[in-house]
Amino acid sequence: MPTGPLAGVRVVDFTTIYSGPIATAILGDQGADVIKVESAEGDLMRRGRPRRNRVSASFAMINRNKRSIVIDARTKEGCGILLDLIKTADVLVENFRPGVMTRLGLSYETVKTLNPRLIYASINGVGSEGPYAKRRVYDAVIQGVSGIAALQSDPDSGRPQMINTLICDKITSLHAAQVISSALFAREKTGKGQQVEITMLDASLFFIWPDGMSNFGLVGDDVEHMPFLDHRRFVRQTKDGYVAVMPVKAAEWEGTFHALNLDNLWDDERFNTMELRIANTELLQQLLDEAYAKFSTDEICTRLEAEDVPYSLINSRERVLEDPQIQAMGALIEFEHPHGGAMRQPRPTGQFHDTPASLHRASPELGEHTAELLGELGRTAEEIASLQEKGVIGLA
Repeated sequence: MPTGPLAGVRVVDFTTIYSGPIATAILGDQGADVIKVESAEGDLMRRGRPRRNRVSASFAMINRNKRSIVIDARTKEGCGILLDLIKTADVLVENFRPGVMTRLGLSYETVKTLNPRLIYASINGVGSEGPYAKRRVYDAVIQGVSGIAALQSDPDSGRPQMINTLICDKITSLHAAQVISSALFAREKTGKGQQVEITMLDASLFFIWPDGMSNFGLVGDDVEHMPFLDHRRFVRQTKDGYVAVMPVKAAEWEGTFHALNLDNLWDDERFNTMELRIANTELLQQLLDEAYAKFSTDEICTRLEAEDVPYSLINSRERVLEDPQIQAMGALIEFEHPHGGAMRQPRPTGQFHDTPASLHRASPELGEHTAELLGELGRTAEEIASLQEKGVIGLA
């Protein structure tokens, strides 16, 4: 049984693919009863690779702690069932393009009359207004519009590059889970639900702005223009590998110079303040690169550790599993999925000491809980069989 802080909260989840399902998985980790509403075809991510026994690793990760119900929302009876389900819910989450829920007869204006306490969360690409509102929007589109792809531009060719993960989807999912939780908190004070909207573009602009767009935070012709930080300088090549090193404070720079046997640089008037290190960065980076190349990875890690410099090995994807810190935290959990077999996933991110989050339910089979949920809504076995025969519902 769920024990998290959202235990007792029911979420009706119309979302698919990535941003929505990750957000609702977070709510499920924290104890919410998440009901995943699917069509007969199911969420596209069910067919993601790799798979075992038809269970996709990605789908299993972002749809854990959920129940699945298959309903044809385009039918009158199917829409009626969904409205009955929404009456019992605390939260509805959808990530269709604007207008789809209205066409299904499930707009906020419709459902709020049935459930005034409902939090109705809409996740989409760019919102319902503006020249891009009707476009199909995926992660790469938002990386392009928000400036994230430009942030990654190759410094030599100027060619923009995508971050090699669905970062905008994931950023949005984190914001969505937080916004939904805040709306639930507000409802506890007011007694009323509300509609909330989370766009990928808003979330991505918020994400990039503090550092990647710092030159555009102050408005006016009198604003100094600073060179943007080049994160490539945090990767250093040793004799036999790579390390990530990020000195920020003065003591960390002093420790870095000492670890590299470059103590003379700490007193060098070209490098002994942050401003001077920025002004003379090309020479400094050359000297640092040459110094790192003289040490093995193990040697430089030992020396950086002794100087309390922020550093780490750069783990391969395989080595992540063996990292001693990840193992000590228990950050990855292994369990037996009833259909997919042995699995490994990250634990819930929030460690609630009194109301612990948990992985208490594996990702569901398509329509696995249709009969169970219809029974909770008062439908008899005969009614369920009739609805299945008509194609209104789907059972696992």
